[in-house]
Amino acid sequence: MPHLALNGKIIDFKKIFLIAVILVLLASNFVFLIKYSGLQKELERTKQTVKTQQINDKVLKFTQLFIEEVLNAKEEISFEDRLKLENAIRDLQDENILSQWQKFVDSKTEEQAQKEVKALLEILVKNIKKQ
Repeated sequence: MPHLALNGKIIDFKKIFLIAVILVLLASNFVFLIKYSGLQKELERTKQTVKTQQINDKVLKFTQLFIEEVLNAKEEISFEDRLKLENAIRDLQDENILSQWQKFVDSKTEEQAQKEVKALLEILVKNIKKQ
């Protein structure tokens, strides 16, 4: 078996090889740990982006439905359309929007309803998040 003499000590090549392999494996594990950590952070950012996009989609869909069914209405809004709007607003799961919606629905005069519609649309627009 080949040996190497260094300062009077005999070193076995097998031991040197095993030590080198262990060091390489430790170094590669460290590199993989750093990569894994970076990927975890990227995954969290991606999840947040997807969540934000889903919220934006819901807000935009409700806003579009509201404009079509309420603001562009030529006649009284049907029960079915009111139900669609109510379900869509609840699907947003936002207390501020739901509260403003209730103020709009509970309006007693046309002037009050217009004021509440403006406030509702303002909240909806502010709720759309930029990425």
